[in-house]
Amino acid sequence: MRGCGGSPVAFEIHGVTLALRSEECRNILVRPLTHTKTYLLAGNPNVGKSTVFNALTGLHQHTGNWCGKTVAGAEGWLMYHGERIRCVDTPGTYALRTETAEEAVTANLLREIRHDLVICVCDATCPVRGIALAIELLAAHEHVILCMNLMDEAKKKKVVPDLTSISERLGIPVIGVSGKQKRSLNPLLALTEHLPEVNHGFDGYTHSDALRAANQICEENIQIPSDVNRGNDRLDRLFAGSFWKYPIMVMLLLGVFWLTMVGANYPSALLSELFLTICRVLHQLAELIHMPNWISGALIDGILRGTGWVVSVMLPPMAIFFPLFTLLEDTGFLPRIAFNLDSCCARCRACGKQALTMTMGFGCNAVGVTECRIIQSKRERLIAILTNALVPCNGRFPALLAIVTVFFAGSDMFSSFRAAAIMTALIVSSIGVTFAASAFLGRTVLRGQPSSFVLELPPYRKPQIGHVILRSVLDRTVFVLGRAVMTAAPVSLLIWILANLNLSGETMLQRLSDLMSPIGALIGLDGVMLLAFLLGLPANEIVLPVALTAYLGTGTLTDYDSLGSLHTLLVSHGWTLTTAACFLIFTLFHSPCATTLLTVYKETHSRRWTFAAFLLPTLIGTVLCMLLAGIAHLL
Repeated sequence: MRGCGGSPVAFEIHGVTLALRSEECRNILVRPLTHTKTYLLAGNPNVGKSTVFNALTGLHQHTGNWCGKTVAGAEGWLMYHGERIRCVDTPGTYALRTETAEEAVTANLLREIRHDLVICVCDATCPVRGIALAIELLAAHEHVILCMNLMDEAKKKKVVPDLTSISERLGIPVIGVSGKQKRSLNPLLALTEHLPEVNHGFDGYTHSDALRAANQICEENIQIPSDVNRGNDRLDRLFAGSFWKYPIMVMLLLGVFWLTMVGANYPSALLSELFLTICRVLHQLAELIHMPNWISGALIDGILRGTGWVVSVMLPPMAIFFPLFTLLEDTGFLPRIAFNLDSCCARCRACGKQALTMTMGFGCNAVGVTECRIIQSKRERLIAILTNALVPCNGRFPALLAIVTVFFAGSDMFSSFRAAAIMTALIVSSIGVTFAASAFLGRTVLRGQPSSFVLELPPYRKPQIGHVILRSVLDRTVFVLGRAVMTAAPVSLLIWILANLNLSGETMLQRLSDLMSPIGALIGLDGVMLLAFLLGLPANEIVLPVALTAYLGTGTLTDYDSLGSLHTLLVSHGWTLTTAACFLIFTLFHSPCATTLLTVYKETHSRRWTFAAFLLPTLIGTVLCMLLAGIAHLL
């Protein structure tokens, strides 16, 4: 960027915009900055490797307290003493075999990327497997450093490793760090400057050989108290080994839902009012510049208002649900859910880890599908992906709660309790259908024996509340919201066109609704609601507003003023208890949103499986609604 007359000149260097006069620029020699070294980070799952990587590079990989978080390599850059160093984070693995996806990716990265150093990160409180992996790395790589992470936790548990003796035994540098404290990594970086000659004597060691040697090293050089796991054992007896584990899981899940629904109401209303105000101001500006009504309507009432609706309804629940869920993840509670529900999943020819992805689907099905990467078996991973949309995401909760309240909960002092009970029954029903669909897939198109269930139960840890909230909002909420906006904007424009294009005194929205009425009647709904579900493909949040737009004949997406007015409007258009019940069922079980379908395609790289993810919940919802409508008709 240049100023008037060509001077001064503005440059962007490392994220900073610097302005210099043009005559001074001629005296500056610009030399491209290239990296001179490459460091690879390797280690077992759940040892804080991604935390160390984040501290080194300044990036923010999502970290969690359970196995299988990182399933692909991540790359960042480290500046140390004026030198730019490339850092690559590999997936957590216990060995350099290729039996799992993580092991295969790690082995490929170690083999294909030319590197100067491998930093093996291990857990200082339980270092046997980490040291065994370091021995395997020593057998194949020239320079290795053992980084014993979580030294702060080791100190609390009175675990005392003799780092000097371990270093002498392995023949490589060994350093103790606490990844959460960035300053503790300075000695690690200092070690990387002058690497000694390798003298370890582990050439040709297999994985079993490395484990025998690692056990001996730990026994001789690490003091571990006999009661080191007493606290974890007590909590596990409560959360995973007693009758109370199931009530505790249900109560925690219901607590998260309750906080999400109650806490999201106020910010959703504020965001909705903000977008309405912006639309009013833009309409006034459009009138001042004499913009044609069809252009201002399409841009403001169509794209902006429709997209703003999706943002105002989606953002607050996700901003509450994902941090709460991530806090449970960071404490180490989520792996216990998989442990508790594995027997149910195994009966359905599925994996216990599907319980985690299913629970994540309550926040967002797209994120739930992404989290299916933690399932090693391709067959079981596909089952989890295809059935994830059978649990309702938070985008469906507002419509479900509204219809439950106005048609089934009543208006007395116990109405809120009845509404909560019905919502709980709907959620439990969706879980039951998910297991049933998993069993069907596991015995038909994806038949096969369940794979072995191996899951590390990490120790319970105090969550990093500030870091968890920040990262869950940026990593999950913004990611999902961005995809939703990309799909909502064009469909919002389409809805506006259909609602404003008149043919013979009738809008295209009304005409299409009339055409779909016979089909809608088969499943207990009318043509308006069926069309609303189709147009709600970009985001489940706009299904009810689209229906109200068609019922009222307005040209823009419309919300209800109160639950009473919503009940009056729906009843005046022929809604009965049967219609409301069919609406609830079809809201639970219908096509995933476009964001979820796009995520399914990115995860499976298959149009066939993406279509199956669309078809499965739609068929289930259609059949259930037809049965209910048929029974109601007979009665």
